[in-house]
Amino acid sequence: MIIKDKIILITGGTGSIGKELVRQVLKLKPAQIRVFSRDESKQHDLLEELGHPKNLRLFIGDVRDKERLFFACKGVDVIFHAAALKHVPSCEYNPFEAVRTNILGSQNVIEAALDQGVEKVLLISTDKAVQPINLYGSTKLSAEKLFVAGNSYGVKKTLFSVVRYGNVFGSRGSIIETLQKNNGGKVKLTDPEMTRFWITLDQSFELVNFALENMEGGEIFIPKIPSMKVIDLFEAIAPGAEKEIIGIRPGEKLHEILLTEDESRHAIELEKYLVILPEFHYFATGLYQKYHQTGKKLPSRFKFSSDSNPQWLTPEQLREMLRNNH
Repeated sequence: MIIKDKIILITGGTGSIGKELVRQVLKLKPAQIRVFSRDESKQHDLLEELGHPKNLRLFIGDVRDKERLFFACKGVDVIFHAAALKHVPSCEYNPFEAVRTNILGSQNVIEAALDQGVEKVLLISTDKAVQPINLYGSTKLSAEKLFVAGNSYGVKKTLFSVVRYGNVFGSRGSIIETLQKNNGGKVKLTDPEMTRFWITLDQSFELVNFALENMEGGEIFIPKIPSMKVIDLFEAIAPGAEKEIIGIRPGEKLHEILLTEDESRHAIELEKYLVILPEFHYFATGLYQKYHQTGKKLPSRFKFSSDSNPQWLTPEQLREMLRNNH
């Protein structure tokens, strides 16, 4: 109901996450979807792929360009902010560019949304934003903070919230895509003990939809998703391939975290999700009462980490998920 007959803007709409958002949102019969991205070739490919839907509009633009964003946001009801530079080595080598896109670009989205009176704005974030050790993660943490704080300016007219999740099956440039292209050669493994969170594209949209329907402004929504050892992932996709252990790369963690101990003090556990409530109350007291009524507080010193996760994916389950995704 939130999307039907509404005008939706998706920044980074030609990336792997953005494209999936476009596909899923189209099913919900919006009045119009505006894809905002920099690459005209990818926009053309997306249009061809989707069969030229009449309610799809393509805006060439960069989130660094505030003027262009203001124009793109005119009449928009909902924004999904998925535009970001996301490759860790690239962000480390080009730090100014990562800051301009991921931090200043996010601020531009917030300002454009406020100026144009957009109803709801959702940031697509990542587990790399939690206790970051690389620049990419630091920029996404900053974007999260900007979005949560944006509610102090929205005065209930424009709401800002965040979804935060792990690695996505089917995303462009992922380790799964790399392994699937391997033709029986040697594969490079960073560390046999490394673990990661995994989520499907469908699950990621379920989370986005849940957040959009339930957000009061300022929440960070986290899915309760499974973990997998990277060595098991290699065995599932490239069984029998010779493995070369190369060690953890610069800016890389052995395990990822989706919720810290400190965050868990003001988080609520729901059936399928964890919701971090803002520490600074931008709106009236009691606004988030519904989460307390339908969920429960987390245990003391709870942490949602990929190595201590109670849910684990087996190689067989992973192969089944990949078959279902094709």
